[in-house]
Amino acid sequence: MVSPFSMLFFFTLILGLVLCISSDTWFGAWVGLELNLLSFIPLISSSSNRYSSESILKYFLVQVLASIMIIFSALFILMMVNLKVVFSLSLMLKLGAAPFHFWFPQVMEGLNWIQAMILMTFQKVGPMILLSYLVYDKWSLIMIFTSAVVSAVVGAMGGLNQLYLRKIMAFSSINHMSWMFFAMILSEYCWLLYFSIYCLLSFLVVVNFYLQQAYHFSHLINSSFPLIPKILSMMSLFSLGGLPPFLGFVPKWFIIQEMIACNYFYPLMVLLMCSLMTLYFYIRLSISFLTLMFPFSGWILKDYEGESIMNGMMAVNFLGLLVPSLYMVC
Repeated sequence: MVSPFSMLFFFTLILGLVLCISSDTWFGAWVGLELNLLSFIPLISSSSNRYSSESILKYFLVQVLASIMIIFSALFILMMVNLKVVFSLSLMLKLGAAPFHFWFPQVMEGLNWIQAMILMTFQKVGPMILLSYLVYDKWSLIMIFTSAVVSAVVGAMGGLNQLYLRKIMAFSSINHMSWMFFAMILSEYCWLLYFSIYCLLSFLVVVNFYLQQAYHFSHLINSSFPLIPKILSMMSLFSLGGLPPFLGFVPKWFIIQEMIACNYFYPLMVLLMCSLMTLYFYIRLSISFLTLMFPFSGWILKDYEGESIMNGMMAVNFLGLLVPSLYMVC
């Protein structure tokens, strides 16, 4: 059951996010980010998880360092010294984008699925929107472009040898950030579309893992779970990886078209190759838990509960079939 304190801190988290987005000054945006940070810290504190304290400390130190960099760069901007690139770097550090990604998988490992979902979605909204304001600065644009390419490679390579599902989702988030950065460079609406669909698909995958109480690769390989939830998990992973004809392919399709129109052929090749690598470890997960069956184990807490959301999950994953038809009609 959700406690009143959790609801209060979640409300202030959303309030900080709204303040950050709606502020017309850098100081107001910084206050919103800090309110968001101080609201998220109590939400990820848990006495039942021995990694929780370590994750809280790592997350707090990284975010405080990024906040100090934001204040430092904002002061110099007021003094007419162009340090917007430092501002961009601090926002990338808050996001966990490569090459400032090292804290992100480690913090994810100490969270439960609900907390991890908030970290992968809500906590990225404010820094992403602030970063989109800096695209028009030359040096910030170069940093975003470089981080996008590096994030694609790191997200793909980092998830290949992982067996912990939260770390796989963390490296997947880093890889998706590369697509969002390029979409941000190309079009404001393009990255908002990509981010919205990414949040929706991440929610579907996280809910499935949460209902199965799956935190490790071996937790999925169990015959006690029905076949239909396993198939839905596979579809959600394929959609998150951007495999056509699922919904996750639609924003990538738009970005591919825009990058071709702007002659970004070499970065596009990197993105596509890295997306294939992420699809590889999604397929490895899916094929394994569909084909390998082990006897019932004592560490499985309960059977799958959530048959009522199956139809909704299937409908969302197959929304990608409708978009090409509507696109051709328009």
